[in-house]
Amino acid sequence: MPHDLITQRLDQGPLICAEGFLFELERRGYLSAGEFVPEVALLRPDALEALHRDFQHAGSDIVQAFTYNGHREKMRVIGKEDLLEPLNRAALKIARKVANEKPGNLMAGNISNSNVWDPEDPASQESVRAMFDEMVQWAVEEGADFIIAETFYYAGEAEAALEAIKAKGLPAVVTLAPMAENRMIDGPGIVETCVALEQQGASVVGLNCFRGPDTMLPWIQQVR
Repeated sequence: MPHDLITQRLDQGPLICAEGFLFELERRGYLSAGEFVPEVALLRPDALEALHRDFQHAGSDIVQAFTYNGHREKMRVIGKEDLLEPLNRAALKIARKVANEKPGNLMAGNISNSNVWDPEDPASQESVRAMFDEMVQWAVEEGADFIIAETFYYAGEAEAALEAIKAKGLPAVVTLAPMAENRMIDGPGIVETCVALEQQGASVVGLNCFRGPDTMLPWIQQVR
């Protein structure tokens, strides 16, 4: 495991990273069900900034930029690909601003599953890699301390995300979202995938989102 900023901090004790922006902002009336593209960073930056501060006040040590689903494919689906870079940069700037207000806070960039990764189609894989590359580059330019890559149900896509982050020299936290079966969709086991990601240079590996505590914790204990 690389000895970088995130692992140095973890050596000192646990770090809390609040998530759930999408559903909390929907609950507050700033998003509606659908593609869940985080346009709120452009339309209501004040609401996003306030939520970051609420999470910070509740004890989060990390301010994570709300760019989940803010990738080229999702923006294409809703016909707003032209807003891709402005949206990402706005969300990153807001996160950096709030993180800077509390000594010791870290700011994380964020990339997520693309929904178009096809393990049998090299062209789809290249398009996803290009999406990751541009988002990670923007995060670097806006001062991210590390990148959280999340909600992957293909092992290959998680590895592609890690490669994009490593290429830009930032630490990576990579989390998987295995579905009903106890393996990734493209075949590798959950523990096998986490071990491979750690060996390939991820600072932190884990699970998120698609499972509840009862079906997630046993796997996390094995990964540990």
